[in-house]
Amino acid sequence: MRGKHIKIELSLTVRSDLEKYSKTGKHPVRLVNRAKIILGLDEADGRTPLTQARIAEKLGVTRQTVNDAKRAFLAAESTSKFLPQKKRETPPVAPKITGEVEVHIIALACTPVPQGYAKWSVRLLADKCVELPYIDSSSFTSVQRVLKKHNSNRT
Repeated sequence: MRGKHIKIELSLTVRSDLEKYSKTGKHPVRLVNRAKIILGLDEADGRTPLTQARIAEKLGVTRQTVNDAKRAFLAAESTSKFLPQKKRETPPVAPKITGEVEVHIIALACTPVPQGYAKWSVRLLADKCVELPYIDSSSFTSVQRVLKKHNSNRT
């Protein structure tokens, strides 16, 4: 609803928690900024809140980020529910290229080039790895990353 101003009036303990969180410890910048946004919007004890545009400028975030933080704070039951990052619902995807596949890629790159080609390209290596079935599918960028990693380890 546009134009509706919902005041944020922090209690002394909540204000203290947010100040402590934003000034001490090792926390992700995104979460420290969320705490600072709410502190900037605080109207308790006659404080004049900063405008959303001023907070955004001061913290180097967008006005939408300020809006989102305010909305999340108002929806949260407590600061302990507002500040922590959400746990992932799905686990991260395991890498397709394991150490064993890396060895195959490096060994393949050291073999003679197939007939009709002047040299091994990363695309050709990726295709050959799938053809030989070292791996079910692969992108040339993954093969390139393996070769760069191997090359940097040699120096």
